[in-house]
Amino acid sequence: MNATTEMINQNISDVMARIGRDARAAARELARATAEQKNAALKAIAAVIREQQTEILAANAQDMAAATSRQLSKSMLDRLLLDADRVEAMAVSIEEIRCLEDPIGQVIAEWDRPNGLVIQRVRAPLGVIGIIYESRPNVTADAGALCLKSGNAVILRGGSESFASSSMIHRCLEQGLASAGLPVTAIQMVPTRSRDAVGLMLSGLDDCIDVIVPRGGKSLIARVQADARVPVIGHLEGLCHVYVHESADVQLATDVVVNAKMRRTGICGAAETLLIDRVALETHFPSIVDALLAAGCELRGDAEACAADTRLSPATEEDWTTEYLDAILSIRIVDGLDAAIEHIACYGSGHTEAICAEDTAAVEQFFHDLDSAILLHNASTQYADGGEFGMGAEIGIATGHIHARGPVGAEQLTSFKYLVRGTGQTRP
Repeated sequence: MNATTEMINQNISDVMARIGRDARAAARELARATAEQKNAALKAIAAVIREQQTEILAANAQDMAAATSRQLSKSMLDRLLLDADRVEAMAVSIEEIRCLEDPIGQVIAEWDRPNGLVIQRVRAPLGVIGIIYESRPNVTADAGALCLKSGNAVILRGGSESFASSSMIHRCLEQGLASAGLPVTAIQMVPTRSRDAVGLMLSGLDDCIDVIVPRGGKSLIARVQADARVPVIGHLEGLCHVYVHESADVQLATDVVVNAKMRRTGICGAAETLLIDRVALETHFPSIVDALLAAGCELRGDAEACAADTRLSPATEEDWTTEYLDAILSIRIVDGLDAAIEHIACYGSGHTEAICAEDTAAVEQFFHDLDSAILLHNASTQYADGGEFGMGAEIGIATGHIHARGPVGAEQLTSFKYLVRGTGQTRP
């Protein structure tokens, strides 16, 4: 009897409760696992994913056929799609995670007290992490590998549209764990598409889940943040901006803007709004607009932008707050750096912003005054990615201020504890 059949035959609450208990037990084993054991499992997982590429792609074809028949958006289909290159990229990410230094046990700080006590603050696992995500089947591999590296057990609840793909990838993860002698319950996947399982995870599964990480659209994040009874490491939508300062090199700015919007339109690091200095309207605006239109991007602009180029459609107030995840970009002409910062502070989601400029003072003010998780200078917003940050992969881009911020990799999935060493001290 496979897991899906078992789920049908049993009460979902009972099955989820068992998953929670198994994860808690596995977390205790992982906390004792050596770096060598975890790395052996990661090496095996990468190898199994490569070996079973045909099976993974066949499962993904099922998901793609179902998604196409449901007429899902192009951006959703792009996030769902796997091909040989994307499967290989999953394996490479896992190998990169394996090569990272093991965060567990790292000494973050150490100091001596006048009474002779030696105190260390060291990294420790969070415990059991529940990850709820949509569409992207590669998150199954990335999340599983990052949690394993950081010594955490994980319960994965993927999107219903990627159920077959994620299930096949999860089987690869289980095989890698087993080959290294680690419990296969260290990485579990919820074996049902039922949304009831999400509610149970948000309840904490009787204190078996220590933290929830949501990765998906605005409605998913909102539900998790509203209903979760355990801590959440979450991100809001990726409402990312590129600001072109009057000092920007025209060709550099054009290349950065086109890449930020059009490289992959369906990812959270894709730019959604372009802000151009009024002083740069004649010098920079025409080149950037021509390049975006040539790349197939629909442009919506404020009154000044539309007057400068009639190929733009008028933008509404809603456009400044929309994460398109599509080949659509809104453009606003702003009266200098302060106005650009004000727009981003008003409409941004705290994810990623970029400035194109050669004026160092303008760049430093942009970096200082904005509070988004990631700020870039003369580089595409599509670098908002854990892999590009050298983390191997990420679970998501956290936009909050508590615990983790920006790309959430293995190190961000740890807490810490204090080790206090004495020589018989007693407190007076």
